[in-house]
Order: sequence, then C-alpha cells, then structure tokens
Amino acid sequence: MNKILILLFLIATSRLCVAQDLDLLDEPEVKTTDYTTATFKTNRVVNGHSIETVAKNEFDFKISHRFGFLSGGPYDMFGLDQATMRIGGDYGITDNLNVGLGRSTVDKTYDGFVKYKFLKQSTGVTNMPVTATWISHMGITTLKWPQPDRKNYFSSRLHYTHQLLIARKITEGLSIQLSPTVVHKNIVDSTKFKNDIFSLGLGVRQKLTTRTTLNLEYYYVLPNQLEADKTNVLSVGFDIETGGHVFQLFFTNSSGPFEKAFITDTKAKWLDGNIRFGFNIARVFNF
Repeated sequence: MNKILILLFLIATSRLCVAQDLDLLDEPEVKTTDYTTATFKTNRVVNGHSIETVAKNEFDFKISHRFGFLSGGPYDMFGLDQATMRIGGDYGITDNLNVGLGRSTVDKTYDGFVKYKFLKQSTGVTNMPVTATWISHMGITTLKWPQPDRKNYFSSRLHYTHQLLIARKITEGLSIQLSPTVVHKNIVDSTKFKNDIFSLGLGVRQKLTTRTTLNLEYYYVLPNQLEADKTNVLSVGFDIETGGHVFQLFFTNSSGPFEKAFITDTKAKWLDGNIRFGFNIARVFNF
C-alpha cells in the first residue's frame, strides 16, 4: 500500500514540475540594451580627446610631454633636452558629464573644458550605431604682452574650441572616430587670416593585446585657413595599460598638448624628418 502511495505522489509531482517548466517557456523573453564599452582605452586618442569620459566621482590626473625633434641627434639627446608639457585633470560630475582643467608651458596657457557624452553605441532594445560626445574648450594665454606700452585687451588672450566626437567600435579590436572641429582665435596676426578655423579629425584604435593598443590620429584643416608655414598634425602611438595607469607613448609633429596648439599652430613636417617623441601618463583616483 505504501509503495502505491509513493508512486502516486511521484507521478503527481512530476506533472506539476512539467507544468511549471511549460509556464516558464510561455513567459515573454525580457529584452535588454547592451551598451558598448572601451571604444578607446582612455579619454585621449593621442593629442585630442576621444569619446570616452571619466566615471562619476573619478579624477583622471594627466601629465603630458612632447620633446624636441628626434633629428636633433645625440647633442640634444634626440629631443629630450627640449620639452613642452601640460599638467591637468578630468573630473566626472556624472558618468557622461566631465570637466577638466590644465596648464601648459606652450604660451603659458591655462585651459578648461566641458565634455558631455549624449549618445552610446548599443544593441538590443535600443540600437544605436555610434557613440557621440560634445566638448567645448577654452584657453587663456598668459605670456607677457609683446608691446606693453600699447592698449592690450584681455580678450585677445582667449581662444575656444568646439568638437563633435563620433566613434564606432567596429569589432572588439578596431575603433574609428571622426571629430569635426572649429577653433576660434579672438586675435590673429593679420586680417588675411581667419578667426574661425575648421578641421576634421580622424582617430583609429587597433587592439594588439589585452592591455596594449595601436593608435593613429590625424587632423585635416580645410584649405586656405592657415598661414603657409603651418601644416596638419599626424600622430602615431601606443596605449599601455598597467593597473591604475595608462601610458601613451607616441610620435607626432606637434609640440602642443591642447587643440588650438596642435591643430592650428603646427609647423613641423614628418617628411622633413621633424618628428617628436611624446608621452601621456594618466592615473585615475576615486572619491
């Protein structure tokens, strides 16, 4: 009798389990949105900004160096005797909204910016093909006036840069960014030159290993906007991640670590052998 009761109990519970499994299969699939991460390893491609932002309450401390020309040879220690630098940092007000400040030896320039990521590449419920970030930057030159006896205006020290950064992580290893840019100079050397200078930046990231990437950056300035001795900036380098630090080692023809300097004031040319070695060091602190 007991065996019969046990058998009946097992049959009943098995039917109940099957019914529950069928109910689970009938439930609608929960759809989610998967956001793309790590389009670039850090928030700079080389000289210019990438679409990446610092997370909320994080401070990204940066030290940037650009040395003299490698063609200087042993006498100048291949450019190490001549260096420009910038010290600054980016702070995350939110995951998508950043502010930054810095000071550069180039023209004794203080600079600040606001950066906002308003689109994120994603798949799933929300299908967005690109990530997009806007950045507005202002710089103040503090060099002594070349003619202090004349009337000089503080506004002449100012310049501005606005950029729309659009990037797509095409594969796990390859990312591409386009950066339409306008640089505004409050004062130029002659009425022949333009106050507003338009350019288009291209950034490419190719992953080499888990912690290393190869980066390429080029800014093309539209024709008839710069003096004849100015040229476009080209940079090639590597990102190396080591725990909380990211080291960027690169070669470039620009000495300027901020947009107005490297987009509109570059004179050196790669084909003439005027190449500089440089590096950026980034360390993130949490608050």
